[in-house]
Amino acid sequence: MFTTTGSRGLYKAPLSKGLLLVLNGLTVMLTLLPQYQDLFMYNLQAVTQQHQVWRFLLGRLVCLDVKDAFCSSLLIYNFRIFERRFGSRKFASFLLGTWCISALMDFLLAQAFQFLFDYEVEELPAGLLAPVFSLFVPFYLLIPRMPVTQVLSHIHITNKSLVYIVGLQLLTSSPFMWLLALSGLISGGLYHCNVLWMQKLLFIPVWVSRIGRYILEPLFSSSQPTSETPLGMGATLDIQRQQRMDMLDQQLLLAQYNEARRNTRQQPQSGLFQWTRLFPSLRQRGQNRPPVQPRPQAQTPPSTQPPLLDNSPVAEEQVARLVEMGFSRIDALEALRASNNDINMATNFLLQH
Repeated sequence: MFTTTGSRGLYKAPLSKGLLLVLNGLTVMLTLLPQYQDLFMYNLQAVTQQHQVWRFLLGRLVCLDVKDAFCSSLLIYNFRIFERRFGSRKFASFLLGTWCISALMDFLLAQAFQFLFDYEVEELPAGLLAPVFSLFVPFYLLIPRMPVTQVLSHIHITNKSLVYIVGLQLLTSSPFMWLLALSGLISGGLYHCNVLWMQKLLFIPVWVSRIGRYILEPLFSSSQPTSETPLGMGATLDIQRQQRMDMLDQQLLLAQYNEARRNTRQQPQSGLFQWTRLFPSLRQRGQNRPPVQPRPQAQTPPSTQPPLLDNSPVAEEQVARLVEMGFSRIDALEALRASNNDINMATNFLLQH
């Protein structure tokens, strides 16, 4: 939606779809039935003085403000890329871990604010807000920043700018939203860095994941988008041109890959088959591509493989970004060479294969 991570909707993101449907449905229901909103208020005073610990559960799930629900839904929809990349179980474990840690951080930060400024924080904004803010930690660390355009020749607009703007809008929606944002960022950093082995203590068990896979996933799973999906009527000419370019590039890559596989079947080679070395960039194909220089080999028929790009320079910063995203350094180097240092295309290659 905002980033260059694809436009496949909620495909392979059943947990994100379930959160969007269930939580927003409850928000609409509570808006129509305001007499039940008191049960879902995140009242810290009631927790500390009246020992209503259950408010930590109900008050930190459903947004009572429609604007907060809308902004958090946009962020959850954008952060679905982590569920696709790491799987629903690991994504759910991250949300569970940060939800538990942020509950403690909310209480500690409220007590610290009262100690420093002699002001008691009685109520905080309700909803799954702190775990949503915690997702900004892997978003900042793992998603590469790609420049899109410039404003006034000085302000750079990237593929992540609109996400930060939505987060800023959510941050300024209420007076004490900053406390939840700080709590979420701290809990996200602690869980992402696995401080005190939190990832081994707070996680979704395998048996719970299996139950969700067989019971809940059929309800919230989305069908796979087809490659023949027409372009949106509201798309601009630049978006349509880019989508056609991507579709053409994928078709050429697939055709060249199939041709290379046929060649390798006829002529076996030693070692593992590196598919990424067979895909030069779309912009490097055609008349500007240097001709293949055959190398004389004894008792070896000439090969029709495309030239390998082993000598192509690769930016070390882009290699580091791909390695931080979880790919091996060898695969990152091969993908960047094959895509002519286009980190977006290299990431798509590594995710799809």
